Amino acid sequence: MLHRLAAERATGAFTRAGGTLFLREGRVVHAESPAATGLDVLLTRGCALSRKCWETALTQAARDGRVAQHLEASGRVPVGVLELCRRTALYDAAFFVLAPGGGPGRFRRKVRDQLGAPGGVTATAVEGETVRRLAFLDRIWPDARIDVLPPAPTAAGGRLHMVPNRQLRILELADGTRTATDIARALGRPAFHTLVELRRLAAGGLVAPAQHACPGHPGPDAAAGDGAPVAGSGPTVAGSGPAAPAPPGQEFVDPDVALLRRLRDALEAL
Repeated sequence: MLHRLAAERATGAFTRAGGTLFLREGRVVHAESPAATGLDVLLTRGCALSRKCWETALTQAARDGRVAQHLEASGRVPVGVLELCRRTALYDAAFFVLAPGGGPGRFRRKVRDQLGAPGGVTATAVEGETVRRLAFLDRIWPDARIDVLPPAPTAAGGRLHMVPNRQLRILELADGTRTATDIARALGRPAFHTLVELRRLAAGGLVAPAQHACPGHPGPDAAAGDGAPVAGSGPTVAGSGPAAPAPPGQEFVDPDVALLRRLRDALEAL
């Protein structure tokens, strides 16, 4: 459906369970997802833009839907920084919109986003990046439950001196109640980047999905019900979800070659 809309040079909102892609003349110009970190968080937490400036831009653009132009005109956000954060937010949200299990899509014609930024990217580019990200996550650690269930520290937490700073801040917030989305927003980071570090921490045996926890935010598989994994692909996340991979260090009667290869790839990715 998305490719057909792109071919028709359609303008409107393409929505699935994971969020919405906004199209203008067939190109994706903006994306929103409750599981992703929005542009407002990226700008106000990671840049010099204040929350007040962001809200002022929203108020001024309430009628014309040109938030990006108002931000540029204010001089508070350099054009390059705004474009970088805009593209980051777009791909971050699109990952959850297009990931497997998002259910059927629907399209509302002539609906426009508030951002009103020029340009956009092709539907093919957005889809290709989503596929690449799904494969990358599975190469790190092929258990997608950590993406939706609140991560909790394991007994291996004594190895914190070996954890890089970018992961340490995530680990400090992984208390078994916050989801990956909560952690990403608290740190002002893209949700996908947080998923990458959480998968690395899981591969290192430092975090695991909290038992009997319920996701606080819907992911791309929210429509599937019963807490289905959201970010994996292929046989590891098909059907009712994957079996829990054996933690590093478990003894086997016979060597599990596939697991050893995954652990090797995870260690090389650190």
